[in-house]
Amino acid sequence: MEVLALETLLKNLPACHVLDPSITKQDYVALDLSVTNAALKTVDVSSSETLGAYINTHIKEHHGKVAYGGYLETRNIYSRSTYFKDANPDTERNIHLGLDLWIAADTPIYAPLDAEVHSFQNNTNFGDYGPTILLKHRVKGIDFYTLYGHLSLASIQNLKVGQQFKQGEQIATLGDASVNGDYPPHLHFQIIKNLQGYKGDYPGVCSKLDLEFYAENCPDPLLWLSMNSN
Repeated sequence: MEVLALETLLKNLPACHVLDPSITKQDYVALDLSVTNAALKTVDVSSSETLGAYINTHIKEHHGKVAYGGYLETRNIYSRSTYFKDANPDTERNIHLGLDLWIAADTPIYAPLDAEVHSFQNNTNFGDYGPTILLKHRVKGIDFYTLYGHLSLASIQNLKVGQQFKQGEQIATLGDASVNGDYPPHLHFQIIKNLQGYKGDYPGVCSKLDLEFYAENCPDPLLWLSMNSN
Protein backbone atom coordinates (compact mmCIF):
# COMPACT_ATOMS: atom_id res chain seq x y z
CA MET A 1 0.00 0.00 0.00
CA GLU A 2 2.91 2.39 0.67
CA VAL A 3 4.11 2.21 -2.93
CA LEU A 4 0.59 2.83 -4.23
CA ALA A 5 0.34 5.82 -1.90
CA LEU A 6 3.61 7.18 -3.27
CA GLU A 7 2.45 6.71 -6.85
CA THR A 8 -0.78 8.55 -6.07
CA LEU A 9 1.21 11.36 -4.45
CA LEU A 10 3.50 11.69 -7.46
CA LYS A 11 0.59 11.79 -9.89
CA ASN A 12 -1.01 14.63 -7.93
CA LEU A 13 2.08 16.76 -7.33
CA PRO A 14 2.62 19.80 -9.54
CA ALA A 15 5.06 19.08 -12.37
CA CYS A 16 8.65 19.18 -11.16
CA HIS A 17 11.99 19.74 -12.89
CA VAL A 18 15.44 18.22 -12.64
CA LEU A 19 16.67 20.12 -15.73
CA ASP A 20 16.32 23.80 -16.56
CA PRO A 21 12.56 24.55 -16.53
CA SER A 22 12.97 26.66 -19.67
CA ILE A 23 13.35 23.37 -21.56
CA THR A 24 9.79 22.77 -22.74
CA LYS A 25 7.87 19.58 -23.44
CA GLN A 26 8.54 20.03 -27.15
CA ASP A 27 12.29 19.95 -26.51
CA TYR A 28 12.17 16.42 -25.05
CA VAL A 29 12.57 13.59 -27.55
CA ALA A 30 11.64 10.02 -26.65
CA LEU A 31 14.53 7.58 -27.10
CA ASP A 32 14.31 3.80 -27.37
CA LEU A 33 17.47 1.95 -26.33
CA SER A 34 15.74 -1.40 -25.85
CA VAL A 35 16.72 -4.73 -27.34
CA THR A 36 13.66 -4.46 -29.60
CA ASN A 37 14.93 -1.33 -31.39
CA ALA A 38 16.11 -2.65 -34.76
CA ALA A 39 18.03 0.58 -35.48
CA LEU A 40 20.50 -0.29 -32.69
CA LYS A 41 21.57 -3.51 -34.37
CA THR A 42 24.03 -1.49 -36.47
CA VAL A 43 25.23 0.64 -33.53
CA ASP A 44 28.11 -0.36 -31.27
CA VAL A 45 26.32 0.40 -27.99
CA SER A 46 29.44 -0.68 -26.04
CA SER A 47 31.22 2.46 -27.28
CA SER A 48 30.28 5.67 -25.47
CA GLU A 49 31.41 7.70 -28.52
CA THR A 50 29.35 5.67 -31.01
CA LEU A 51 26.29 5.54 -28.80
CA GLY A 52 26.63 9.25 -28.08
CA ALA A 53 26.73 10.04 -31.79
CA TYR A 54 23.58 7.96 -32.33
CA ILE A 55 21.75 9.76 -29.51
CA ASN A 56 22.85 13.24 -30.60
CA THR A 57 21.75 12.52 -34.19
CA HIS A 58 18.39 11.30 -32.89
CA ILE A 59 17.93 14.52 -30.90
CA LYS A 60 18.85 16.72 -33.88
CA GLU A 61 16.62 14.84 -36.29
CA HIS A 62 13.68 15.42 -33.96
CA HIS A 63 14.59 19.08 -33.34
CA GLY A 64 14.95 18.51 -29.61
CA LYS A 65 17.34 19.37 -26.81
CA VAL A 66 17.06 16.32 -24.55
CA ALA A 67 16.46 12.63 -25.22
CA TYR A 68 14.56 10.76 -22.53
CA GLY A 69 13.32 7.28 -21.73
CA GLY A 70 14.38 3.92 -20.42
CA TYR A 71 12.08 3.06 -17.52
CA LEU A 72 11.82 -0.77 -17.31
CA GLU A 73 13.57 -0.99 -20.67
CA THR A 74 15.52 -4.21 -21.40
CA ARG A 75 18.87 -3.15 -22.90
CA ASN A 76 21.94 -4.73 -24.46
CA ILE A 77 24.15 -1.85 -23.36
CA TYR A 78 25.02 -3.50 -20.03
CA SER A 79 26.36 -6.74 -21.48
CA ARG A 80 29.76 -5.09 -22.01
CA SER A 81 30.35 -5.06 -18.23
CA THR A 82 30.92 -8.00 -15.89
CA TYR A 83 29.23 -5.86 -13.22
CA PHE A 84 25.88 -6.68 -14.88
CA LYS A 85 26.56 -9.73 -17.05
CA ASP A 86 25.49 -13.23 -16.02
CA ALA A 87 25.35 -16.50 -17.93
CA ASN A 88 21.77 -17.05 -16.75
CA PRO A 89 19.37 -14.79 -18.69
CA ASP A 90 16.99 -14.73 -15.71
CA THR A 91 19.63 -13.30 -13.35
CA GLU A 92 21.52 -11.07 -15.81
CA ARG A 93 20.88 -7.43 -14.88
CA ASN A 94 19.71 -5.66 -18.02
CA ILE A 95 16.36 -4.01 -17.13
CA HIS A 96 16.70 -0.28 -16.50
CA LEU A 97 14.91 1.05 -13.41
CA GLY A 98 15.20 4.81 -13.81
CA LEU A 99 14.61 7.53 -16.37
CA ASP A 100 17.57 8.65 -18.47
CA LEU A 101 17.87 12.25 -19.64
CA TRP A 102 20.53 12.50 -22.35
CA ILE A 103 22.05 15.98 -22.55
CA ALA A 104 25.54 17.51 -22.56
CA ALA A 105 28.14 17.18 -19.82
CA ASP A 106 28.17 20.05 -17.29
CA THR A 107 24.41 20.52 -17.63
CA PRO A 108 23.03 21.73 -14.26
CA ILE A 109 20.76 19.41 -12.29
CA TYR A 110 18.14 20.81 -9.91
CA ALA A 111 16.25 19.53 -6.85
CA PRO A 112 12.70 18.67 -7.95
CA LEU A 113 11.40 19.22 -4.40
CA ASP A 114 12.74 20.41 -1.06
CA ALA A 115 15.21 17.75 0.03
CA GLU A 116 18.13 16.80 2.19
CA VAL A 117 21.20 14.85 1.13
CA HIS A 118 20.80 11.26 2.28
CA SER A 119 24.15 10.05 0.93
CA PHE A 120 26.55 10.23 -1.99
CA GLN A 121 29.60 8.47 -3.40
CA ASN A 122 31.57 7.75 -6.54
CA ASN A 123 30.51 4.33 -7.86
CA THR A 124 33.47 3.44 -10.03
CA ASN A 125 32.66 -0.03 -11.40
CA PHE A 126 32.83 -0.13 -15.21
CA GLY A 127 29.37 0.78 -16.45
CA ASP A 128 28.27 2.03 -13.01
CA TYR A 129 26.89 5.45 -12.04
CA GLY A 130 30.14 7.25 -11.29
CA PRO A 131 29.39 10.17 -8.92
CA THR A 132 25.95 9.67 -7.40
CA ILE A 133 23.68 11.64 -5.06
CA LEU A 134 20.67 10.35 -3.12
CA LEU A 135 18.16 12.91 -1.83
CA LYS A 136 15.48 12.30 0.78
CA HIS A 137 12.07 13.95 0.44
CA ARG A 138 9.08 14.10 2.77
CA VAL A 139 5.75 15.15 1.29
CA LYS A 140 2.38 14.83 3.06
CA GLY A 141 3.84 12.37 5.54
CA ILE A 142 5.42 10.15 2.87
CA ASP A 143 9.20 9.68 2.80
CA PHE A 144 10.89 8.73 -0.45
CA TYR A 145 14.22 9.13 -2.21
CA THR A 146 15.54 10.27 -5.56
CA LEU A 147 18.80 9.10 -7.10
CA TYR A 148 20.98 11.13 -9.47
CA GLY A 149 23.64 9.13 -11.28
CA HIS A 150 26.41 9.90 -13.82
CA LEU A 151 27.29 13.27 -12.27
CA SER A 152 30.54 15.24 -12.35
CA LEU A 153 33.17 14.70 -9.67
CA ALA A 154 32.73 18.34 -8.65
CA SER A 155 29.11 17.57 -7.73
CA ILE A 156 30.12 15.52 -4.69
CA GLN A 157 33.37 17.22 -3.64
CA ASN A 158 31.86 19.68 -1.15
CA LEU A 159 28.59 17.90 -0.43
CA LYS A 160 27.54 16.97 3.11
CA VAL A 161 25.08 14.38 4.40
CA GLY A 162 22.05 16.23 5.77
CA GLN A 163 22.66 19.27 3.56
CA GLN A 164 19.39 20.96 2.66
CA PHE A 165 18.24 21.93 -0.83
CA LYS A 166 15.18 23.94 -1.74
CA GLN A 167 13.04 23.01 -4.72
CA GLY A 168 14.67 24.36 -7.89
CA GLU A 169 18.10 24.79 -6.30
CA GLN A 170 21.04 23.39 -8.28
CA ILE A 171 22.41 20.20 -6.74
CA ALA A 172 24.90 18.97 -9.34
CA THR A 173 26.18 18.96 -12.90
CA LEU A 174 26.48 16.06 -15.33
CA GLY A 175 29.74 14.23 -15.85
CA ASP A 176 31.33 12.97 -19.06
CA ALA A 177 32.40 9.47 -20.10
CA SER A 178 35.70 9.75 -18.23
CA VAL A 179 33.91 9.76 -14.84
CA ASN A 180 30.32 8.59 -15.41
CA GLY A 181 30.87 4.87 -15.98
CA ASP A 182 31.85 5.35 -19.65
CA TYR A 183 28.50 6.47 -21.07
CA PRO A 184 27.49 9.43 -23.20
CA PRO A 185 26.57 12.26 -20.80
CA HIS A 186 23.17 11.79 -19.22
CA LEU A 187 21.32 11.85 -15.93
CA HIS A 188 19.99 8.63 -14.45
CA PHE A 189 17.02 9.74 -12.34
CA GLN A 190 15.28 7.17 -10.14
CA ILE A 191 12.54 7.31 -7.52
CA ILE A 192 12.93 4.88 -4.61
CA LYS A 193 10.55 4.08 -1.77
CA ASN A 194 12.74 1.76 0.35
CA LEU A 195 16.52 2.18 0.11
CA GLN A 196 17.10 -1.18 1.82
CA GLY A 197 20.07 0.21 3.72
CA TYR A 198 21.97 1.46 0.67
CA LYS A 199 24.06 4.63 0.93
CA GLY A 200 25.37 6.54 -2.07
CA ASP A 201 24.10 3.80 -4.35
CA TYR A 202 21.04 1.76 -5.26
CA PRO A 203 20.50 -0.72 -8.11
CA GLY A 204 19.55 1.08 -11.29
CA VAL A 205 19.41 -2.10 -13.36
CA CYS A 206 17.80 -5.39 -12.35
CA SER A 207 17.29 -8.92 -13.59
CA LYS A 208 14.10 -10.46 -14.88
CA LEU A 209 13.99 -12.49 -11.66
CA ASP A 210 13.87 -9.35 -9.49
CA LEU A 211 11.76 -7.15 -11.75
CA GLU A 212 8.49 -7.42 -9.82
CA PHE A 213 10.08 -6.13 -6.60
CA TYR A 214 12.01 -3.28 -8.20
CA ALA A 215 9.11 -2.14 -10.38
CA GLU A 216 7.07 -1.70 -7.19
CA ASN A 217 9.86 -0.08 -5.19
CA CYS A 218 10.90 2.32 -7.98
CA PRO A 219 7.86 4.07 -9.51
CA ASP A 220 7.93 5.46 -13.04
CA PRO A 221 9.46 8.99 -12.97
CA LEU A 222 7.15 9.98 -15.81
CA LEU A 223 4.32 9.97 -13.29
CA TRP A 224 5.85 13.16 -12.02
CA LEU A 225 8.45 14.97 -14.08
CA SER A 226 7.50 18.00 -16.14
CA MET A 227 8.26 16.76 -19.67
CA ASN A 228 4.72 15.40 -19.82
CA SER A 229 3.00 18.58 -18.73
CA ASN A 230 4.78 21.76 -19.82
